[in-house]
Amino acid sequence: MLENIKAIILSSGFVAMTPGQLVMIIVAFFLIYLAIVKKYEPLLLLPIAFGALLTNLPLAGLMDGPTTLANGTVQAGGLLYYLYQGIELGIYPPLIFLGIGAMTDFGPLLANPRSILLGAAAQLGIFAALIGAIALGFDLRAAASIGIIGGADGPTAIFLTSRLKPELLGPIAIAAYSYMALIPFIQPPLMRLVVPKKERQIVMEQLRPVSKKELVLFPIAVVTVGSLILPSAAPLLGMLMFGNLLRVSGVTERLSKTAENELINIVTIFLGLTVGAKTSAEQFLTAQTLGIIVLGLAAFVFSTIGGLLFGRIMCKLSGGKINPLIGAAGVSAVPMAARVVQKVGAEENPGNYLLMHAMGPNVAGVIGSAVAAGILLARFG
Repeated sequence: MLENIKAIILSSGFVAMTPGQLVMIIVAFFLIYLAIVKKYEPLLLLPIAFGALLTNLPLAGLMDGPTTLANGTVQAGGLLYYLYQGIELGIYPPLIFLGIGAMTDFGPLLANPRSILLGAAAQLGIFAALIGAIALGFDLRAAASIGIIGGADGPTAIFLTSRLKPELLGPIAIAAYSYMALIPFIQPPLMRLVVPKKERQIVMEQLRPVSKKELVLFPIAVVTVGSLILPSAAPLLGMLMFGNLLRVSGVTERLSKTAENELINIVTIFLGLTVGAKTSAEQFLTAQTLGIIVLGLAAFVFSTIGGLLFGRIMCKLSGGKINPLIGAAGVSAVPMAARVVQKVGAEENPGNYLLMHAMGPNVAGVIGSAVAAGILLARFG
C-alpha cells in the first residue's frame, strides 16, 4: 500500500515541477486576479491567464505535439497543441477582426475624414518601439513583432508575431493586452503634458450625418484599394471590412449579429487559451520578456504622443476648431481610447462632448494598425 502511494506521489506533477513552472503558475494566478478583480481586459486576459496555467502544469502535456512511438503508432498531441493551429495558420486573428468589423461604426470617420490622419500619426509608437528593440539587440523580425504592440491592437499583434517570431507570442500578447487595459491610466497624464489647458477645453462642432451609401461603399473601397496596395494586409483588412459590410448593408442582420456575438466570443476563447499556452516557463522567463514589457510601454506612450502632437498641428491648421485630445484615440483600442478622451475633455470643460469626434481616429487606428502590420510583414516576413 505504501509503495503504491509512493509511486503515485513520485509520478505526480508536484515532484516534476520546476522552479520556472512554479513561477509561471504564480504569474497565471496574478493575471487571473487582474482579469477578475481589477477587470483588466477580462474577456481575453482571463483565457490567456488560464492557458498560461494549463501549459505550465507539469506532465499535463497540453501543448505537446504528436509523437511516433517505438511500434510505429502515432500518439496524439495535447488539446492546446491542436487549438494553437488556429494561430499557427493565421485563422483566429482575422476572425476576431471579422467580429470587430461587425461591431464598428465608421460613421464618425466618414463624417470627418481628416481624422484618419490622427489614426496614422498614432502608429508612431510602432516604429519607435521597433527602433528601440533593434537598439537593445533584438533581430529585425523580433523588433517588428514588439513594435506592433504600439498599435494597441491585440489581434494584430498576435497575427504579426505568429508570422514573424512565434516564440515571442506569449510575452508580446500579454504586454499588448495588459497595456491596453491600462490606457485609462497611461493616457490622461500624457494628454495633460502634451496639450495645453486652453486647447484641451476646445468644444468641437457636431459631426455631419453620414448616408447609408457612404457606409456601404466605404468597406468595399478600403479593402479593394488597401489590399491592392498592400496585399499582406488583406487577411486583416478583408475580414474587418467584410464584418463591417455585414453590419451596414441592412440585409444580413443575422450574420452581423453572429459575427459580433457568438463567433467573436468562441474565437476569443480559443485565441486566449492558446496564446497563454505559449507562455511556458522556458519561453517566458527570459531577459527578452522584460525587454518586451518595457518596450511595449514605450510603444504605447509614443503612439499616444504621436496622435496628440498631430492633433495639435490640426488644431492650429483648423484655426482652433479641433481639440487635440482626440489624437490620443488614434490608437486602435476601440472604444476604450475614445472614452478616455471623452472623460478628460469633460473634466476640462463640462460642456465638452468629444466621444463621437474621438471615435473617428479610434476606428482609423484599427485600419492603421492592420496596414502597419501589413507593411512589417511585407518587409520582414
